[in-house]
Amino acid sequence: MQIKPGTFCPLIKDECVQFKCMFWTQLRGKHPQTGEPLDEWDCAIKWLPVLMIENTKEAIGVSASIDSFRNEMVRGQQAVLRMAANGDVKEIADARNDHR
Repeated sequence: MQIKPGTFCPLIKDECVQFKCMFWTQLRGKHPQTGEPLDEWDCAIKWLPVLMIENTKEAIGVSASIDSFRNEMVRGQQAVLRMAANGDVKEIADARNDHR
């Protein structure tokens, strides 16, 4: 059994007017759950759950990138602190001058 969505619009309390409505929007790209190509016109309010899923996926990717960057920065800082603790201050100054 396939469930078909209705065409009643709760905003105008009548049948959907499609292209006459400002919320009628074309969405192109890949469906975030299936990965299938997507090129459809539909109500922007109906698209909200799909867009929220995509937004969450992107936020997770950004978070992973920030974590990776943070880990690299911590490793670099630990190396500098180790050199400073060992008295290799000249190496630190030379490395700093190389980046200017």
